[in-house]
Amino acid sequence: MPASSALRRSLAVIAALPLLTLAACGYGSQAKDDGTAKVAAGAKKIDGLDKVKIGYFGNLTHGTALVGVQKGIFQKALGATEVESAIFNAGPSEIEALNSGSIDIGWIGPSPAINGYVKSNGKNLRIIGGSASGGVKLVVNPDKIKSLKDVKGKRIATPQLGNTQDVAFLNWVADQGWKVDPQSGKGDVTVVRSDNKVTPDAYKSGSVDGAWVPEPTASKLVAEGGKVLLDESTLWPDKKFVITNIIVRQQFLKEHPKVVEAVLKGSVETNKWINANPDAAKEAANKQLEQDSGKALPADVLDPAWKSIRFTDDPLASTLNTEAEHAVKAGLLQKPDLKGIYDLAPLNKVLKAEGEPAVDDAGLGAK
Repeated sequence: MPASSALRRSLAVIAALPLLTLAACGYGSQAKDDGTAKVAAGAKKIDGLDKVKIGYFGNLTHGTALVGVQKGIFQKALGATEVESAIFNAGPSEIEALNSGSIDIGWIGPSPAINGYVKSNGKNLRIIGGSASGGVKLVVNPDKIKSLKDVKGKRIATPQLGNTQDVAFLNWVADQGWKVDPQSGKGDVTVVRSDNKVTPDAYKSGSVDGAWVPEPTASKLVAEGGKVLLDESTLWPDKKFVITNIIVRQQFLKEHPKVVEAVLKGSVETNKWINANPDAAKEAANKQLEQDSGKALPADVLDPAWKSIRFTDDPLASTLNTEAEHAVKAGLLQKPDLKGIYDLAPLNKVLKAEGEPAVDDAGLGAK
């Protein structure tokens, strides 16, 4: 198949995926309000805006959003401008919500951010900050897979075609010298695209032999008897790679820069609190997960998962560029022009006020 046809097919599949998620939960389920983020008496709206709509996943890799919402840190930073949150299961559905204006700001992985930027010809979103690094592992059935070379010929789950972990796994497979068709997932390894919610059941039933997944799914598999065969962080310089970014609609950034700055201030304060209070932060994240999904994580899943994630304001821009190169190498993306995907001026303003060093956009800043 010609490369252009393969790309069109890839984008068509990726574009269709949000519809499956949206059919189940609209543009994401609304977070439950337990009164932890009440507007302070005498607080004023920023820019006169009634509310700001934020989106995030029910994953621990989105811990900044989970903790910031749970502890009311975002609401405090926004004064009387109400925080309204929506929870998503996959990046494409969040991008769809951003494009439609159903959310204004979101926490999201690098691959959907890249895809969203490229598909809109650089006209819709900007990455305005970092959030997390790490928290992705290859977990396998130790009875079937004893070493990395044993992965060949096995069935390995990833969350979704073209998502961040899918791209990472396809790149790792290629580095082993193995061949896999990126669309069908068939080849020397069979890649099974499976929602993180159902992957543990697929593992228990034996329909997959392992999975390349983010936390807490990885630790859920370990709790079911799986073994961590590879931590993705070991494949990156200094063991750092972006797993979660903060994105914003360009129009919203242009119209409400002070609101965006306030959200970033809340994010910086949240990450500072998380890193200073890891145990309390872990419990806060779990409490918000319970409110959002109706179910908290057990300690044997929560504890190891939380330890593997680093929370950072730095978007680790150079690693996003590398991840884009991996998507090109996998045949899921034509070489993109990412110049302009970042606008870190608001974040660096906040960091300067906090006495923290500025972060770098790796030459991919706004044109």
